[in-house]
Amino acid sequence: MFNEFIGRLKYRLALPLPGANAHFMMAHPYRKQSFLYRNEPEDAKKGSVLILLYVSDNNVSTVLIVRQEYDGIHSGQVAFPGGKFEEADIDLKTTALREAGEEIGIIQSEVEIVGKLTKLYIPPSNFVVHPYVGITTYQPSFHPDTSEVKEIIEVNVHQLLDSSIIGEKEILLANKMRVRTPYFDIKGYTVWGATAMILSEFRQILHEMEMNSSLP
Repeated sequence: MFNEFIGRLKYRLALPLPGANAHFMMAHPYRKQSFLYRNEPEDAKKGSVLILLYVSDNNVSTVLIVRQEYDGIHSGQVAFPGGKFEEADIDLKTTALREAGEEIGIIQSEVEIVGKLTKLYIPPSNFVVHPYVGITTYQPSFHPDTSEVKEIIEVNVHQLLDSSIIGEKEILLANKMRVRTPYFDIKGYTVWGATAMILSEFRQILHEMEMNSSLP
């Protein structure tokens, strides 16, 4: 089952991606406005995240983290493991694997990168994030870095197709403004912002794979 799923996913990731259209669906109103006029600045920092896929209880699963509280824009938010590109990194794929190794304790050499999603610019932190999709052939034993990670959330990827997990609520932004935004309710956690936008594209790809019988 897993090998068949990954084969279909690799094929789909090699095709044109949903991109900004999928991102737009989970963006809050101010973020939607920025799609119309904001380009990626030349001084934007680079980073990447890892969407890790593996088998758990006979289901394809992925992992999210709850970040620790800190004095910063993304304090306490739910995210994919990932972080900033460093000079020692060969490329952004290396960044995704290194950061995931540091944050959740995966063995980097045992993860195969099978594709990537559309990069996303995050205005509040001036980051361009590159999401990579990786797989392991076994269920990982996670060992979170508790200085960065408060909690690990494992989720069956097919649950992402359930429309009932999508809602809208008021969120307090880092600048103390309140905004009504779409979000995913994943195991009681509110997933919004850039992570929700990345998840929206991945969800759309999963939906296409489920609906499109022409995919191998």
